[in-house]
Amino acid sequence: MSFPKLGFEETLLERVVSPKRCVGCGACVLVCPFGCLEYFEQQSRLVKKCEVCGICPRACPRYEYSQQDLEQLVFGRKREPTDEFGIYQRLVLSQTTDTNIAPIGQDGGIVTTLVTYAMKNGLIDGALLSGVSRDKPFHPTPVLAATPAEVLRCAGTRYTYSPNLLAIREALEQKRNSLAFVGTPCQIQAIRKMEAAKLRKFTGKIRFAIGLMCTESFTYQGLMEKQVQETLGIKLHDIKKMNIKGKIIVTTYSGDVKTISLAEAKRYTRKSCLSCQDFSAELADISAGGLGLDGWTMTIARTERGRELFEAAEKVGVVRTRPVEEAKNSLNLLVKLSKKKRSHTSTLK
Repeated sequence: MSFPKLGFEETLLERVVSPKRCVGCGACVLVCPFGCLEYFEQQSRLVKKCEVCGICPRACPRYEYSQQDLEQLVFGRKREPTDEFGIYQRLVLSQTTDTNIAPIGQDGGIVTTLVTYAMKNGLIDGALLSGVSRDKPFHPTPVLAATPAEVLRCAGTRYTYSPNLLAIREALEQKRNSLAFVGTPCQIQAIRKMEAAKLRKFTGKIRFAIGLMCTESFTYQGLMEKQVQETLGIKLHDIKKMNIKGKIIVTTYSGDVKTISLAEAKRYTRKSCLSCQDFSAELADISAGGLGLDGWTMTIARTERGRELFEAAEKVGVVRTRPVEEAKNSLNLLVKLSKKKRSHTSTLK
């Protein structure tokens, strides 16, 4: 991929931000060498005159994006029609054996377990994750976790968007040497696009990119403040956990469980999610998702380094596995959702 030196206004503002296609990943804000951009209300905006360096469009996963080029970069080949949910080396159901992670991790607790295992064994010295804001209850925020305890505090899923890429700034300031990144498919796309553009300052320390399966995310104001707080009557400070199993399930610290239909929640879908064509984070080293499973995670080791990390954790017994054939409905759902997302009209050109 080659890019002329074009400014923010004639590239990302005109073709991504103004048409409401900005996913809010923060990649352009991260890579701007002149501090011209600011992250505001889940998108980027100019705060001073653009220096026209041409760098920001090279990082954006919604500008001049080629999935096939990035597949070639990551896997050495392009996806074939038979790769129904992307290229991979191993597909299993997995579950943590860590009794500290199991009660608070999402589904099988695998992402938290793998990141913790990598940190405890010196494979990484930091993890770029989604934590919870101190100012807004159950509002996700980018976090650089430097200890297993900090990783554990980030366990679980928030269904509103967190620009985890922005945590790379703190990792650079702290001179971290080896990182795990956990994020949504669009964020994984941004990482791979930066790798393709040789923006190594921002991606060179990322050793493992772990992708979370994602159909869409919702606005905080709509899902959390209007639907959960006002309609369900749940104080956001009281939420212990949220999950999606054919409906959104909200569990409080007192043990109360209330649900929201997906049809109701979809009113609050972020508009930029509607053009996404990647359900299962097909460019990640490892992809993970619940897919209707109870206490288990559908785990896809895609790259060699992803498979090696997973199998190292499996070998020492911090994760257990089952054949994916034991959950045919979940496997069928993985294929169905991948095809559905891929069939969305592309707006990435």
